Amino acid sequence: MQVPFLNLRPQHQALRTEVLAALAATYDATRFCLGADVENFEKAFSATFGHARTLGMNSGTSPLHIASLCGGFGPGDEIITTPFTFASSCWGISYVGAKPVFVDIEPDTWCISPAAIAQAITPKTKGIVVVHIFGQPARMDEIMTIARQHNLFVVEDCAQAVGAQYRGASVGGIGDCGTFSFYPTKNLGACGEGGAFVSRHTAVMDRAQLLRVHGSPKRYTHTAVGFNFRMDGFQGAILNIKLKHLATWTARRRAIAARYLRGIKRSDVQLPIVPVYGESVWHQFTLLHPQRDALRAHLEQGGVGTEIIYPGPMHLQPCYAELGYLPGRLPVAEHASARCVSLPMFPELTDAQVDHVIASLNAF
Repeated sequence: MQVPFLNLRPQHQALRTEVLAALAATYDATRFCLGADVENFEKAFSATFGHARTLGMNSGTSPLHIASLCGGFGPGDEIITTPFTFASSCWGISYVGAKPVFVDIEPDTWCISPAAIAQAITPKTKGIVVVHIFGQPARMDEIMTIARQHNLFVVEDCAQAVGAQYRGASVGGIGDCGTFSFYPTKNLGACGEGGAFVSRHTAVMDRAQLLRVHGSPKRYTHTAVGFNFRMDGFQGAILNIKLKHLATWTARRRAIAARYLRGIKRSDVQLPIVPVYGESVWHQFTLLHPQRDALRAHLEQGGVGTEIIYPGPMHLQPCYAELGYLPGRLPVAEHASARCVSLPMFPELTDAQVDHVIASLNAF
């Protein structure tokens, strides 16, 4: 049996007729940049997850850039974040000339460690970028307590966590702002690039809305140096359709994760946890194994696709060499990067496919 790591075709084929009709309507109405389709998606997204407003953007990286600007980050500022993430989580910090300060992660959730955050604060610290990695919510109570004590601006990177909850609250609305990615491989994926920005602060949302479209409150008037971060109408139309199915897809991801957790019976595997304080949306099902590469080769021989997410922590990437981090500085993140392997996880997986993955892994 073949079990691909990811297959987007079944989902898109099931929605093909509805999506093509929506795209035709957008095309005929020439609603290409922002417009009614994006506005409808923004309203639906806000209503679904309890946000007052949502701003659709052209990628998941753009709202992270906007978040740094809204937080007032700039040269001389230190922004604490996690090294166990995709590079975009750090780019917003670097784009505005601030310094990313990488701290270690928790050994069970693989999210940023609140204790490590507290130890890294200096007079230069201006904010925290939290990543809800693999769909797992970080420990936001502890993080927000630290942030309030030191007057820090908290950005929630929810690129992998759309729909995840922390103590009943949707991620993205707990910190000072939240950012989302709708890259095609995400739980809520566009057919191209897309992202969103939310905040519980009206002033932050107003600032983000201004910056999203050339710093322009009205046509040909520019009150700030802004950007072209608009979501296009086609992506808004597609996301409007997909959002209606997200709860069903998330339930299936959770069922698949539960099946993996029940079925994998190896003492040498560190499985992801189900946190008592929240609900993961299982963007990835990632485990740790000391013979990761040999395990991947074994699974591949059995027809099972895997990926390594992420093989190199950000503090050891060449682009941040000038920060001076050396191997061994952040041991938990480095341990995870050296041993992590992600199993197939998408809603269209069958129980038979999941069981084949489990059997192949147990037979290693």
